[in-house]
Amino acid sequence: MRRLLAVASLLFVLPVVSANAAGFSLAKFTLEKDDQGVTVNCDGEFFTRYIEKSGVKPILWPIVGPTGKEMTRGYPMREATPKEKKDHVHQRSFWFDHGDVNGISFWHENDDHGTIVHREYVKLDGGDQAVIQTCNDWVAPNGEVLCQDVRTMTFGAARGLRWIDFHAKVTAMSGEVVFGDTKEGSFGVRVAGSMRVELEDGGRIVNSEGQTDKDAWGKRASWVDYSGPVDGEIVGLAILNHPTSFRYPTYWHVRTYGLFAANPFGWHDFLRSSEADGSLTLSKGESFEVAYRVILHKGDAEQANIAEEFNRYAAEPVAK
Repeated sequence: MRRLLAVASLLFVLPVVSANAAGFSLAKFTLEKDDQGVTVNCDGEFFTRYIEKSGVKPILWPIVGPTGKEMTRGYPMREATPKEKKDHVHQRSFWFDHGDVNGISFWHENDDHGTIVHREYVKLDGGDQAVIQTCNDWVAPNGEVLCQDVRTMTFGAARGLRWIDFHAKVTAMSGEVVFGDTKEGSFGVRVAGSMRVELEDGGRIVNSEGQTDKDAWGKRASWVDYSGPVDGEIVGLAILNHPTSFRYPTYWHVRTYGLFAANPFGWHDFLRSSEADGSLTLSKGESFEVAYRVILHKGDAEQANIAEEFNRYAAEPVAK
């Protein structure tokens, strides 16, 4: 975990496997590291960039899908485009945090917020997939490290898809740590502004249970897909929840304005019950683990065979 890379800029190019057991071609990935993050390239083209600090946390941005379209909102990392809403500055493309950790919000960027500090790179690899593994401290406003996560992001491409596997192990570092019951969490993506369902321009949310748009909010599901137009083409972004993940199948904080988040903690809001309590208490040294696959695809969920892709993902071991 403490294998710190001390090089200011380096390029990883590992041997490529030409095909997997199913007979489809695999992509070639390279990583380029600098003093602010790591760029991920797929077959010589930009895929995404890991940014060590944006606002109050590490993020991925921008994220380019298999058709060359940016799939997540660019604001506030850059000026908003005409179809992007200038709201919720904390919803930065692709992130992992939570809105109540010992009463402190790591979700928002207002006064007295917590900060997730990139500590070090544990692993950087390229080849027929790319891996960025990092260690991060969850720091309270008083400087206390409440918990620490080791997150693994594995980047792949095949079958006309691009995907990002995300695994995080979160460990309490400073006595008892409570992940509170709030809808403001936890593993999130903000989709491209033009994909928003509320625009009524072809955007659509659907989950594994067949619930759509507003009806998908606050529901438990194995996967959710958010599709819509980007530059005149229908594309989609699906998040799949691995069966080994904490409290699978998770609840989903997915909104028609573009927020798309998996949240295993927000029972009070999702169930609309004052008696529900989705909080989690960790003693010092205790952990929980979450695992998701984010798929970037052409067309809608049906055209991309997301149900079949979930079955494929569920049968695989989690990369961590």
